[in-house]
Amino acid sequence: MILTLQNAILEMIAKGEPLATTMAELCLRVESAVPGISASVLAYDGRCLHTLAAPSLPASYSAAIENLKAGPLAGSCGTAAYYGEPVIVADIATDPRWRDYRSLAMPIGIRACWSSPIKSGARVVGTFAFYYREVRTPSDLEQKIIDACVHLCSIAIDREERVRERQRLTYTDALTGLPNRAAFDRVLNQELDISERAWGILLADIDNLKLVNDTFGHAAGDALINTVAVRLRAAVGAEAAFRLGGDEFALIVFPMQSLGLERTATEILAALAFPAECDGHVVFPAATIGGALPEDGLTPDQIRRNADVALYHAKENNRGKYLQFHRGLGTALTRRFRAVRDVSLALSQGRINPHYQPIVRIDTREIVGFEALCRMTTPSGEVIAAGHFQEATKDARVAAELTQRMMTSVAHDMRSWLDAGLPLQHVGINLSAADFRAGGLREKICKAFDEAEVPLDHVILEVTESVYLGQRDHVVAAEIKALRAEGIKVALDDFGTGFASLTHLLTMPVDILKIDKSFVDRLTPGDAGLFIVEGLIGIASNLGVRVVAEGIESEAQAEQLEKLGCKLGQGYLFSKAVNRVETTTLLRDRAQRPPHQTAANGVRSRQGSLPRHESI
Repeated sequence: MILTLQNAILEMIAKGEPLATTMAELCLRVESAVPGISASVLAYDGRCLHTLAAPSLPASYSAAIENLKAGPLAGSCGTAAYYGEPVIVADIATDPRWRDYRSLAMPIGIRACWSSPIKSGARVVGTFAFYYREVRTPSDLEQKIIDACVHLCSIAIDREERVRERQRLTYTDALTGLPNRAAFDRVLNQELDISERAWGILLADIDNLKLVNDTFGHAAGDALINTVAVRLRAAVGAEAAFRLGGDEFALIVFPMQSLGLERTATEILAALAFPAECDGHVVFPAATIGGALPEDGLTPDQIRRNADVALYHAKENNRGKYLQFHRGLGTALTRRFRAVRDVSLALSQGRINPHYQPIVRIDTREIVGFEALCRMTTPSGEVIAAGHFQEATKDARVAAELTQRMMTSVAHDMRSWLDAGLPLQHVGINLSAADFRAGGLREKICKAFDEAEVPLDHVILEVTESVYLGQRDHVVAAEIKALRAEGIKVALDDFGTGFASLTHLLTMPVDILKIDKSFVDRLTPGDAGLFIVEGLIGIASNLGVRVVAEGIESEAQAEQLEKLGCKLGQGYLFSKAVNRVETTTLLRDRAQRPPHQTAANGVRSRQGSLPRHESI
């Protein structure tokens, strides 16, 4: 009988059945095996007892002993929990330990109660009890059953505590003790009853946390985060404040109207403003807050995104203050925010990859190089061109991550083509103003291609005129000079779309000029665009700068460019940008091959590349 009981209960524990369900099943099985008893399992929190299972006892009795405080005269269960020892009360009517509780037991026919502590190690975590309707003590068999049940209860409660601890760690921020991002998402999407009452979301970012970290050290920064957490918890309650990570916090609040949300945010900003001691340094905490209220038809997650937009806008324009979301709030900023969010997610999920558009000799249509173009694959599998998420590159962090991902991926692809003996010449990589602004560009590029063992003379860096203008000519020019000293060629991209283009040809250290598609589109007899292109080709030739015409889409354009002396071009006439696999095929079938050598013989230079006879 005991073995059957053990197997049944252990199976429930192993399957993860709820603790209360498992304990109720234990009680029922014991009651069917030992006629005349009622069994109960109580949990002990170190001070009071709480009913886990008592399926055969009246609900009124269980309710009466809920939160029973353990003590030396607290009935059988309270006394057993207090001393951590079994308590056998053969006669409730005369036992002093039941003096204050016999009025609960005797009217329902309970005359005896035997209770044993349930332990986890040396700690009491509950009690297991037999109630009898006659005055008596347990038999040897009953004592064996009790011992088996106590052991099973210990296993079940111990497992439940471990599960709860894992859940606590899963949903708790280790630094502040606040619920974390996972807890916030769970509350927002599963537990929040949006029909009950008006509510809103506040998102807060600590201002100048990086400055505190850099100036006073990370211990001071952690202390600042903890100070903000304590003050947020005090403002809205421990269950309504969440640390999302880094300097980000979220709060779910319940204002009755818009003013209520704004008032809460204002009170929080005021509470944060008091000076705090952070690892021996006096810091004045501050934060920027964005908020949003529910709107008809919006899900909680969409409301959170509105609060994100408000916070983003506040950080750009009203740092240290509160801004509430409203329709029409910074349309351009909203686009940028969404682009940053989408690109950040794609980067984390490996959905950002290069596609390659060939650069060809217009006369032979042989491929002499490629431009690596950034592409994002949506979760549904759609491939999106960079133009659709261009706003994201205005964010310095995202721009840097995009460039790093592109450099790493391109270097890996180039190495695979060189290893395959394919006649690869050059691949161009686009750089943004943010890449120069971040600093250390030369080191990043050299590291990415050195790790892939790709010689730098295979690399072309493409920059637009706006990069020079945005950073002042001498800053970018100095960086470009250092990069060219490493053997890297530089192309001036989209030439003609910026300002003072001809002046830039005199001041910018470039190797290649890429004429913008807008000029190529106007290559018709009598159009001024034709004369401009002809002039640019002549000027570039005299300066020793190679020319690539972009956006060639018709044979007529290709013929006209060839007549004007332009030797190289790219565009849909030759190929759209394709993925790595299709690029490999293009290289194998259409690449310009060195004289007296083919890819088949696999002769390699010392640097791992095939010799080149014509290049960009």
